[in-house]
Order: sequence, then structure tokens, then C-alpha cells
Amino acid sequence: MLKYNLSQIDDLSKKVLLSISETDCIYLFGELGSGKTTFARSLIHQLQEINNVPKTEVLSPTFNLLHEYEIKSNKIMHYDLYRLEKNKDIEQLGIFQDSSNAIKIIEWPEKINREVKNRLEITFYHEDVSDKRKIKLQGFGKWSDFKIDEI
Repeated sequence: MLKYNLSQIDDLSKKVLLSISETDCIYLFGELGSGKTTFARSLIHQLQEINNVPKTEVLSPTFNLLHEYEIKSNKIMHYDLYRLEKNKDIEQLGIFQDSSNAIKIIEWPEKINREVKNRLEITFYHEDVSDKRKIKLQGFGKWSDFKIDEI
């Protein structure tokens, strides 16, 4: 478990970005307001910066369920499953039916009945101080050896 300040979220997303490829999936777990969308925003902005693309507004897709970002040859699909109750509704999104290469960032993935081989799971926890957080990282497939010792 790592501790960090919200101001260090860019450092975390940079380290993840170094290992990410176009078919990977990142599952973001945690309570409301724990840092899931903040992390997604940072990762998308880092990718835009690397590709010399102007930063766009990155909002939580809670109401839209999905926001897509085209960053040169990279596609990011940012899902938020918080409002979905039924498995049928999640299946209709077609998260894993899209055959195109896209990085998938999924908030509230505990609602999915499918596990992706190459995925990084990040769980965000609140701390007693408002800008402090803890995270737990767990990788599967190509992410199984991914470690961050400090942020």
C-alpha cells in the first residue's frame, strides 16, 4: 500500500503510462471521491502531453457512462459504471466487444463479470487528511510484475 498526496497523482500516472499499451485495461476501485477520476484525468493529460496534443477537459463519465479520447494513434475509452445496476445494462455497453485497440479505463469495475488478462487494478483509499490517499496496485497478465515502490 502506497501513501501519496493528490498533488502527486501525475507522478503515479506517468509511471503507469510507461508500461501501458493500446489493448490494456485499468480497473479503478475505490469509494466516491477517492481519486479514480483524478487519476484517469492525469493519465489522459499525460498521454496528450507526450503526443503534443492540447489537453482537453476530462470529466467523470458518471452520467454519460463513457467518454472517448482520440490522442493521435491512441484511443482511450473511459467508463464509469457507478449508476448501472443490472448486468444486462453493462453488457449493452459492449466494453469488451469492441475489436479496435483501445486503452480501457473502468471506474467501478466490480460490477463487471469479466476479467481481462492484461489489466492493472488500482484501489484508492481515503486517508484522515483531505488531500492524502493510499493506493493498492495489483497487476495481471503483462502487469503481474508491475510495481511502484514510491510516488
